[in-house]
Amino acid sequence: MSLFARRSRNVATPLDGVDVVLADLDGVVYQGPKAIPFAVDSLSRVSASGVRIGYITNNASRTDVQVAEHLSSFGLEVAPSDVVTSPQAAVRLLAGLVEPGSLILVVGGDGLIDELGRAGFRVTRDAADQPAAVIQGFSPDVGWKQLAEASFALHRGIPWVATNTDWTIPVAGGIAPGNGTLVSAVHTAVGRLPVVAGKPEVAIFEEAQRRFDAASPLFVGDRLDTDILGANRAGMPVAHVLTGVDTAKQLLSAKPDERPQFILDDLRGLFEPYPETTFSKDSQTVMVNGAKVLIRGNDVVVVSAGDNPTDLLRAACAVIWKSGRAIYGLQVPEELYAG
Repeated sequence: MSLFARRSRNVATPLDGVDVVLADLDGVVYQGPKAIPFAVDSLSRVSASGVRIGYITNNASRTDVQVAEHLSSFGLEVAPSDVVTSPQAAVRLLAGLVEPGSLILVVGGDGLIDELGRAGFRVTRDAADQPAAVIQGFSPDVGWKQLAEASFALHRGIPWVATNTDWTIPVAGGIAPGNGTLVSAVHTAVGRLPVVAGKPEVAIFEEAQRRFDAASPLFVGDRLDTDILGANRAGMPVAHVLTGVDTAKQLLSAKPDERPQFILDDLRGLFEPYPETTFSKDSQTVMVNGAKVLIRGNDVVVVSAGDNPTDLLRAACAVIWKSGRAIYGLQVPEELYAG
């Protein structure tokens, strides 16, 4: 999918024709305990407009009740049923792999244990109990012992489901190792990979579409390799906000399947008319409002920066993506990605 896939629909704003906004959490709504600027007011405005909001998270350390309480503490009106977690999607996958009521070895925290209990599964932390499967999700308390128990159990060839494989997770102190690093440790020990429920796999997106009966959803995320890739795989239009992990530098070099339809400064952009992108006849020059960027040989050239840095980024992404050339073969001026 490319940045311009929806131009023929004459979209006035990213919300045009949308019945459900599906929002990632870390990097979109909050970072650690603090709300991201403008996120709460913008989401409240979305809700007031009659568009339903679903909150989608790969973080498996908390229950939907805990997530809803966290979001509500910012002033948002959120019920647990408005939250779709990777443990929920993972347990749905697990149910297709083992018998009902099976004993499951858990690597992770309350979010996983809660969902397993709701689905009627029994829980253990000990490989010696001969579990029917292993399910693994992030928790800050996961240590070597839990990873070792998973490895012991998986050497028997039983199913292995992971909530997600995010390499990193944004927290109050910065960017920290995510569940993907922990899954990788077990993978190294057992020599095989799990079935994955969370982004960028489609299971969590399908769970969200079922939950909200979404006919025309818009996904909003901040990571190319999970949010944007996953939404594209699921066939959902997607907006990328520059408030989280991936910013201009990553967008400029985004792979074709990791490119969003919309690039927004923050969630206020959901309500702003999305600017048209104009190509020259040879597609070597792009204009977005007053921003103009072209490719000359191996050089990406800023002809005019315009008045809006995000328009300049949109134009640069458009001309680079349209060229079909790898970013490492181009000379990109620092003004396009520094800041």
